[in-house]
Amino acid sequence: MTTNAISERDAVDPARCWNGALLDLDAYLARIGHAGSLAPTPETLRALHRAHVAAIPFENLDIALGRPVAVDLESIQDKLVRRPRGGYCYEQNLLLAAVLERLGYSVTGLAARIRMGSDRLRPTTHALLMAEARDGAWLADVGFGGEGLLEPIALSDGGEARQGDWRFRLDRTAAEEWVLRSLHADGWFDLHAFTLAPWYSVDYAVVNHYTSTHPRSPFVGRIAVQRTGADARHTLTGTELTTAHPDGRSESRNLAAEALPETLRDVFGISLDADDEAALVRRARR
Repeated sequence: MTTNAISERDAVDPARCWNGALLDLDAYLARIGHAGSLAPTPETLRALHRAHVAAIPFENLDIALGRPVAVDLESIQDKLVRRPRGGYCYEQNLLLAAVLERLGYSVTGLAARIRMGSDRLRPTTHALLMAEARDGAWLADVGFGGEGLLEPIALSDGGEARQGDWRFRLDRTAAEEWVLRSLHADGWFDLHAFTLAPWYSVDYAVVNHYTSTHPRSPFVGRIAVQRTGADARHTLTGTELTTAHPDGRSESRNLAAEALPETLRDVFGISLDADDEAALVRRARR
């Protein structure tokens, strides 16, 4: 079932590749439940992207527990594929980059500035990918979390896509910047802005260190877990569990700290060992 379609470019300059040759592809495919075609086509890209988002949740639990986040491929595979757990954008999209490279896609790492409806200038901290298939370039991103894409979206100015009950749009600005938007009840909502300047694993390693350790990072000091489906998005922030719907409705409730392990299992598909469950409950109580 596996393939070794690694490009000649990657063999020449390993620093610019995504280590697809080191990927346990069969284990990854079993993790996301994909048994279809592995040909490097737009159809395969959509199927893999959707299966990945459905199977592997967004989460920062290691950061919340005071642990470093490793973004080398072996560490990512051990955590997201074998254990199995979730991860945030660097882990998720570096794993997908290795998969797509292994299957023969041309993959370029990108980085974005989070907007989430604001025009305030934020640092470039979000990892995402551009994957090229036979009919052009696609924006792929399995690591944005609650408002993220279910499937890749064609890199086309003004292009719109309906994914499940969610709608997305890409717009190119005069500054050579692209903006990904989602449709809210009151109109288009800016998610993030990015350029097509390439990023590499070494770049993400530096930003990952800041994001996972700096006291001003939004991922340090709080629990953040997210999972998106075709008709609902589930978000756990601290002890608040929110379910959002495409029509703008949302329901939120506060959980007891002791309810977190069960919620992680039942809502997000994350099972922790007994020691980690106890540590997370203690963290939430603080």
